[in-house]
Amino acid sequence: MTEFEFTCTGVRADAYAAGPTLVFRLGIRTADPQARVHALALRCQIRIEPARRGYGPAEAEGLADLFGERSRWGTTLQPVQFAHVTAMVPSFTGKTETDLVVPCTYDMDIAASRYFSALEEGEVPLLMLFSGTAFTGAGGFHVEPVPWDREASFRMPVPVWQQMVEQHFPGCGWLRLPRATMADLLAFRSRHALASWEATVRALLDTAAPLRPPQPDPLRLGAAPRVTERTAP
Repeated sequence: MTEFEFTCTGVRADAYAAGPTLVFRLGIRTADPQARVHALALRCQIRIEPARRGYGPAEAEGLADLFGERSRWGTTLQPVQFAHVTAMVPSFTGKTETDLVVPCTYDMDIAASRYFSALEEGEVPLLMLFSGTAFTGAGGFHVEPVPWDREASFRMPVPVWQQMVEQHFPGCGWLRLPRATMADLLAFRSRHALASWEATVRALLDTAAPLRPPQPDPLRLGAAPRVTERTAP
C-alpha cells in the first residue's frame, strides 16, 4: 500500500470567488519517491482545536456563548467542526502540491463562524483529517484507500479570515431571521418609510432604548435661600 504524507503550507482568501472562500495549499508526498499516483480522490475534514491557543479578555467574552465562562474551559474547550471538503488531485510521481478549496459562511448561527469572529489576532489551530481513494501503479491501475490516520496540523492567521469576510461583507455583519420576523420587519419599514434595513433596525433600537434618568438640578442639591434672607459671606 502506498504511504502518503500530507502537509499544509499556506492559506489565502480567494479574491475572485462568488462567496467567502479559503484556499489551502496542500503538499502531498509518498514514502517511495518513485511511486506513481495516477489520481487521488481526496476527502478532508477540518477541525478547529481551540485548546491549542490562548485568548485575551475580549476574545474570552466573545467565546462565552460557545464555551461558557473561562473557569469551565478545562472541559468545554472541545474541537469545533469547520469544514468537510473533497478534491481531485491529478497524476504525480513522488510528491505534488494542490489547492484545497473551502467554501465558508458568515452565518453567525454556525459555531465555526462565531469562533472566528470572536478572535482579534494570532492564529487559528486547525487539524486536517484525510481519507479517500488513490489510483496507483507503474504498469497499471491499483485502487488503494488513503488511510484514515493521515492528518496535518496548520495554524491559520486570523487576518486571513478577516480579509475574506471584509471582501464580501465590507464593514457589515450578517443576521439570519425567520420569514415571519422578516415580514414584520418589512411591514415596519414600509409603514415608517425607512430608506434601509440599517435605518429600520436603528429605529427599533431607539424605540426600545431605556429613557435616560432625569438629571439632578444643581440648584436643588442644597436648600435654596429665601429671597428675604441674607446668605453667609
